[in-house]
Amino acid sequence: MSGWGSFILAAAAFFLSHTIPVRSSVKPWIVARIGAKGFGLIYSILSLVIFVWLIVAANRAPYVPLWEKAAWMPYVTISIMFVVCLMLSFSIARPNPFSFGGARNESFEPAHPGIVRLTRHPLLVALALWSFAHLLPNGDVAHVILFAAFGIFALLGCKMINQRTRQKMSEAGKDYDALWIATRAGSLLSGCENSASVFLRLLGGLGLYVLLLSLHGPVIGVYVWP
Repeated sequence: MSGWGSFILAAAAFFLSHTIPVRSSVKPWIVARIGAKGFGLIYSILSLVIFVWLIVAANRAPYVPLWEKAAWMPYVTISIMFVVCLMLSFSIARPNPFSFGGARNESFEPAHPGIVRLTRHPLLVALALWSFAHLLPNGDVAHVILFAAFGIFALLGCKMINQRTRQKMSEAGKDYDALWIATRAGSLLSGCENSASVFLRLLGGLGLYVLLLSLHGPVIGVYVWP
């Protein structure tokens, strides 16, 4: 298949895999057969595989430049990616009733929200930062389409999830706005996160950062350092 054909097919597979399985008419049917954990595991693996396929397909698409790559651009991307890795480390497996991916949401304490105090959707914000950081040094048509689409997808996702969560909380008799106001007044690093937990999350973010730097070339085909 041609470079453009493979890129279009990978893009279609990615966005279909992120819309069809999570639809209210589809997800319950799948969960009833393989369970919530099975759905989460398979969906995560599928998303990762298609994501890597999409990145590789963009690298192999015909190169049509839109702007020249300056020597300083990769360093901006590398710097922003450190922030992205920290956001991911402080977001995963923590209570967050405002967005997807939250764990033990019933134990969420608005007085001690952690990173949720900064944004209701840390995972989506991390995705948006990743997207626009990679857009800068990749000024060709395929990569501009790829990273701009991811960035817009993440930002629109924040808005859609806000509306959906507000409705669900309202149906459950909970005040969405009051909870968010209390969360914004809470503490960033305290309560359920002691110093040891914070250190482990910092270490996890650093480890993820080093891992991405190490695997970027062998897996994606583009080596990080200019």
